[in-house]
Amino acid sequence: MRPASNRRSACARSSLATLLLLLTPAAAGAAEGPARWADALWNPKPDTDDVALPMPCGGAMAFRRVEVPSDGPLGDYKVTLGGTDETAAFAENRHTDHLAGAFEAGKAARYYLMAKYEASELQVQALSGTCPQPSMRLRLPKVNVTWFEAVAFADAYSQWLRANAADRLPKDGQEAGYLRLPTEAEWEFAARGGTRVPPAEFEERTFPMPEGMARYVWFQGSQSANGKLQLTGLLLANPLGLHDILGNADEMVWEPFRLNRVTRAHGQAGGFVVRGGNLFTSEADIRSAYRQEQPFYDSQGARRSASTGFRLVVTAPVLTSPARLREVQAAWSKLGTGAGGLAGPALADPVEELGVIVKATDDERVRRRLQDLQTTMRGNIAARDEQRDRAARVLLRLGAFLGRKLADDARAIDQLAAVYEARTKSASADDALAKRYKGQLDTEKSVLSDNLKYYADTVLRAAGDYTAEVLSRQNAVLAVELKNNELPDLVRLAEMFLGHTQAYRASGKPDRDQWLNELKTRN
Repeated sequence: MRPASNRRSACARSSLATLLLLLTPAAAGAAEGPARWADALWNPKPDTDDVALPMPCGGAMAFRRVEVPSDGPLGDYKVTLGGTDETAAFAENRHTDHLAGAFEAGKAARYYLMAKYEASELQVQALSGTCPQPSMRLRLPKVNVTWFEAVAFADAYSQWLRANAADRLPKDGQEAGYLRLPTEAEWEFAARGGTRVPPAEFEERTFPMPEGMARYVWFQGSQSANGKLQLTGLLLANPLGLHDILGNADEMVWEPFRLNRVTRAHGQAGGFVVRGGNLFTSEADIRSAYRQEQPFYDSQGARRSASTGFRLVVTAPVLTSPARLREVQAAWSKLGTGAGGLAGPALADPVEELGVIVKATDDERVRRRLQDLQTTMRGNIAARDEQRDRAARVLLRLGAFLGRKLADDARAIDQLAAVYEARTKSASADDALAKRYKGQLDTEKSVLSDNLKYYADTVLRAAGDYTAEVLSRQNAVLAVELKNNELPDLVRLAEMFLGHTQAYRASGKPDRDQWLNELKTRN
């Protein structure tokens, strides 16, 4: 909830309502002609792969590509969203979701565009029909705007682009993109850094902030926002190049709020959702999972707040052409069913289901054909399961080798650190040999940190792709293989890797330091 001081007066509400009435393609189009805005007013931290879309009044809005791995028309990407804070579990509990981008990015990925910054006062005014006088003050995020006004702004901007710069919009098939508020999954995936961060870091409380939170987020306190909304783009960006995605102004998303029922969303749809926290959110409460419900209306009409704004995404319809529809239909027809041992809920056994149909069939010719199909299907599923089991064993073996590498490197670093400490005690601070030890020590620690992240990513992949039963069964097979290959040490390391997947599955947290300590001190 926001303090009463965040509310604007009825007069301000009326002026904003008037502004939204002017958000039409015709009114916006009349505002073309003025000189182009200075880059600092719309993209203060430019990057070479920014995507710029024009606006009326010589303006523009910067976007970043958010790529999502994809393997076909029905391919999507499984992600773990939400958090582990018990006090917010009713709204934020960890859950899986799936994403797919709107536009092609090669054979194995698709993407959507997300605004690089929160929509600013200047950008909203540019679509009002009267060009504002550009100023740095207008680079503040647009707040005190209702959810309906944010949707209307996206609509007006989409129509203006289609009428005045359609060639600048990305296309999927025959259909040009359009702008809207992001979905919750789109917003959180991007806020966490998308595929630019390793899976283990993706599930952390925030995206990686090596220079400290104050360099990336405007939050409550005199060391940060100090109670004042800040200009967009003053701080560092997240790994996708998005600025102020956490803090400064809350950001509205597309869907209504739903409670969490542990394994699914609750059935009641409520108010609108704001994400990311704002300038009044404490540093301790800043997190990527942060989500709150706000009512669409309050006692004064459609709700608005001095700490709530928005940013847009560019996306496209799903079925953009007859050819796209045929691709989807073909992909759908190839989708299989059955319990495969991959992580996630199992479907009914298709062989068993087909057997029921065979028994209920009176036509002998149809019965024989169904029995042949049943035999073929059984063989195909068996072959698929064998491939799955081999892949699980390969992953367990990889985990064991990575674990041994980490353990050996960690012990070597401990020895080097002891040598360095002894040298610094017996020599001056500028001793050349001590400096060399220090440089080598820093390098080895950096390499160890990177390898530990890769080990954690492998743990998360194993836990996410395979059930506990499959991993346990295949680890027993692997133990025999390793013993026969005279690699008894790897048997213990594979068991530890399996234990780390079980620990992650139970806690939902990748405890890298604890895992490294266990590997280093194993018996």
